[in-house]
Amino acid sequence: MIPELKPTDAAIETIEKESISTLRFSNEDVLTDPAAIKRRRHDAERAATLGNAYHGKLDIYFQTADGAVKRVYTTIWAMHEEYLTLKSGIALPLRAVLSFDFY
Repeated sequence: MIPELKPTDAAIETIEKESISTLRFSNEDVLTDPAAIKRRRHDAERAATLGNAYHGKLDIYFQTADGAVKRVYTTIWAMHEEYLTLKSGIALPLRAVLSFDFY
């Protein structure tokens, strides 16, 4: 189960999407529950639709290889099998995504 992440959680660093390319990600999926993985894929598809149709932004919570949880507020332009493509062509591995926060 994904722990509830609160936008006000001081332990979660908010970063700019441009710094994602400098981060390292684990080869292992941050989620282990098949239902949570399925929900993440559904939410990612919804986020890509929101980004393309309405240019809507959302928070993406993700985990880096060192275990740090980070948040980025951005638009998702496309969802691929293993990656999300964000505005400006930045790629974020889907396996690193913990959850999405839609507004």
